[in-house]
Amino acid sequence: MANQRSEEVYDETIRALSSASDDALSKADSEGSPDWQEVAEWTERVKAVVLHQRDRSALRSEIPTLASRLERMLGMLTLPEGVRAEDVTTRFISRLPAVRVLLSDDVEAAFEGDPAAKSFGEILLAYPSIHAIATYRLAHELVALCVPQIPRIMTEHAHHRTGIDIHPGATIGRRFFIDHGTGVVIGETSEIGDNVRFYHGVTLGAFSPRRGQTIRGTKRHPTIEDDVTIYPGATILGGETVVGRGSVVNGNAYVTETVPPGSRVVPEAPRQEVRAATPDDHQTQLEWEL
Repeated sequence: MANQRSEEVYDETIRALSSASDDALSKADSEGSPDWQEVAEWTERVKAVVLHQRDRSALRSEIPTLASRLERMLGMLTLPEGVRAEDVTTRFISRLPAVRVLLSDDVEAAFEGDPAAKSFGEILLAYPSIHAIATYRLAHELVALCVPQIPRIMTEHAHHRTGIDIHPGATIGRRFFIDHGTGVVIGETSEIGDNVRFYHGVTLGAFSPRRGQTIRGTKRHPTIEDDVTIYPGATILGGETVVGRGSVVNGNAYVTETVPPGSRVVPEAPRQEVRAATPDDHQTQLEWEL
């Protein structure tokens, strides 16, 4: 009887899981589903080619392999109307030299901006921000080619590895440097100019709406103009917020309004109260609710 009951439960579960539905999970499945691990592995290989590989024979072997794998992953997706996997692949591969130029500038900006850097090789191999930025720049090329899902998997792979969360839809100029980097968040519609430096914990975010669908596709994240430095823990919110050229945003600042060019944003210092100790303080501290 126990075995028969188990079979009935299995059959009922199978019927329920296999039934047609119009819920969010079913809609997601209909959009296609590339393998996360395969995308992550492909990302690391194409990143290695752009950052390191110069041997012509090795490139002649690797480039067609990377292209073939990308085209196969694209075949697992429902691409927008008029977008062909073959065309996307060819155009993406053709952009790799330009991405290398951008990344070379990013590495140089890191070397110039961080006195702790001993060599370009150290930056390239050991700085998490370079890996996050490299992944972002590759993923951004696919966003420009209207590729769904894969760019987000790429940057989430980098986020998992580095603690730096850059949406592939953001626009970032030349010579971008993130010092340390942990906890940095850059939202989808952020615009960042040239020669910008962030420190860890910086957020370029959006105001939280009641329903996200009502503002999807609009400018929701800040604009950071050229030559801006933003120190640790600063939060800058809103699509109409602009931090003007040459400005400095101090650590832990909370910015929701436009900052004129050449400004320094200084958060109000926290108030600290110091009281003289009394004999009863020790017992009182033990009873505090933390």
